[in-house]
Amino acid sequence: MSGTPEGPVHPEPPETHTTHPVLTERHPGPLEDRRAGPAADRHPEAPAERRAAELRDYGAAFRVAQLAMAVVDQDGVVVSANDSFGSLLGADPGALRRQAAADLVDLASDGRTWHAYREVLRGRRSRFRCTRRLKHADGRSLWAEVTVAPVPDSRRVLLSIADISDRRELQARLRHLQMHDPVTRLPNRALFFERLSAALEASAQDAGDTPYAEEAPYTEGVQGSGTAGRAGDPRGPLRSSYESYRYGRTGRIGLCYLDLDGFKAVNDTLGHRVGDRLLAAVAARLTECADSDGYTRSGGHLVARLGGDEFAILVEDSTGTEQLADLARSVLTALQQPFDLGGQRLSVSASIGVVERSGYGTTATALMQAADTTLYWAKADGKARWTLFDPERNAHRMTRQALSSTLRPAVERGEFALEYQPLVDMADGAVRGVEALVRWNHPQFGTLPPNRFVAIAEEDGSIVELGRWVLNTACRQARQWQKDHPRERPIFVSVNVAVRQVWDSDLVADVAGILAETGLAPHLLQLELTESAVMGSAGRPLQALQALSDMGVRIAIDDFGTGYSNLAYLSRLPVSVLKLDGSFVRGFQDEEHANPADELIVEALVQLAHRLGLTVTAECVETSGQASRLRRIGCDTGQGWLYSRAVTPDRIAELIGTEPLPV
Repeated sequence: MSGTPEGPVHPEPPETHTTHPVLTERHPGPLEDRRAGPAADRHPEAPAERRAAELRDYGAAFRVAQLAMAVVDQDGVVVSANDSFGSLLGADPGALRRQAAADLVDLASDGRTWHAYREVLRGRRSRFRCTRRLKHADGRSLWAEVTVAPVPDSRRVLLSIADISDRRELQARLRHLQMHDPVTRLPNRALFFERLSAALEASAQDAGDTPYAEEAPYTEGVQGSGTAGRAGDPRGPLRSSYESYRYGRTGRIGLCYLDLDGFKAVNDTLGHRVGDRLLAAVAARLTECADSDGYTRSGGHLVARLGGDEFAILVEDSTGTEQLADLARSVLTALQQPFDLGGQRLSVSASIGVVERSGYGTTATALMQAADTTLYWAKADGKARWTLFDPERNAHRMTRQALSSTLRPAVERGEFALEYQPLVDMADGAVRGVEALVRWNHPQFGTLPPNRFVAIAEEDGSIVELGRWVLNTACRQARQWQKDHPRERPIFVSVNVAVRQVWDSDLVADVAGILAETGLAPHLLQLELTESAVMGSAGRPLQALQALSDMGVRIAIDDFGTGYSNLAYLSRLPVSVLKLDGSFVRGFQDEEHANPADELIVEALVQLAHRLGLTVTAECVETSGQASRLRRIGCDTGQGWLYSRAVTPDRIAELIGTEPLPV
């Protein structure tokens, strides 16, 4: 039903029967004044008699008019109604007197119409028009256009009703074709968003509307039918119907957003005709699930096809996530049953994103974005499942997007800095080198470690530019330490290199140029690549690593032992160093709680590396007990909090001057 007030209509004649109550409030107006001029000379009858005749004519026209009309007083009570009004509702016009007009023509079922009606009754608005679906006494329903306008020179209003059922039926047929999907006969995307927007608007209105802040005047002894006010009810008849409208509303909106897993394969292999039949069968099962929901209020849930193999189930006045979870589970169960399409048996599954939130303060766009994100999670988590929207997970996604969008310009703005963690000789405690670790001093999120943004940089390709900056800065700093602290064995700097840097840039040229620019000797630069990055290296990556090694740069395999653990590539790659993953070192607790297997594995790896001419660095060394056992096994260098966390360049300079470190 539409409750939106519309523009003005042609003025309706006021009630004019000589015994009509309006007459007691009628005052001479401009019409009477104008006719009192020259026309008075042609009509010798007295002005009072002429006025009474006019009023009798108006009253007769009111009674016999084909347009249904009723006069309503300022309290919303029917004073009189013509025969057409009684026929329209299937009641005797006299029986309609003293009933609340709002109940007779359903003016209290939505807040906007109710408010506009009261404004006209109180003289604060000229008129309004709305469309309503009314019930005839014989049970049939009809569509009516209701107009409410003040009676001139009176405190009463004229309510007129036009039967527009035929026009409405034609509009409904056209609208159905426009707003429904021809394949599944479900509401389409346009109707879905119209219904969603209306539900959100209703929730917002319920949250902010106080329709009875100003009570209607109390009328002693007013009687009403249906939900009208009781005799003597101090709330008055205007309040009666609106209470039932708001009863049971939760103000919350639920949404199950789903698509079919593998539907494209059905279309591609069996054709669009079979695909359409499958969509229609899916639509039927979704509708059955929605209709059988135990929480469903009158009207049911809206099942819509949004396009392709995407469907949505809109749950207005949701009772909570438990209701939606039950609905999602029932949908998955229903769709898992095979479909028999004309003798062809097909099985499909679906992924469902479930969102539930208060309608107040929520927009359709925000709700659909959340649903789309949650559907993506369901697919990423393995498909054939439902996933509930998680604000924390979404916040992490939003943060990730924010980082991704600002990562490239952050390099230009100089928001990155390097810290360095010492690589210590386990035999004598001397600092042999440092690993450069990048930090992002983000203006919004503070200082971020590499694990917060390096993966993002690898995905969007900005790792090439960032990696080049890290390499340049680290080499320049290593050369500066060498100048400030001359020593027989200067420290080297180890820099992490992503596999994308090998593929998407000329890494060899970058390294050669930076070494030449900074003046750092090639053997004082170590490049770290993960085991998975170098595994299976061939073609360009292998050529690049070989060229770097030939240049004198050392190549280290980071986190060794956690990747493919294929030892064959060690014999054909130009590797200089193995860095044992910290998971092995953590097993080196005190003697009482040591894991013998970890020690045997590490000892075997160290011996193998040494026989291949490689050195071994142990990561995550945190206790002197771990250091002692690693030293006994034969590890060359160690790295971890036992020696130092990652620190600023100035702190590294101090460590160089005060070595050896504890071993």
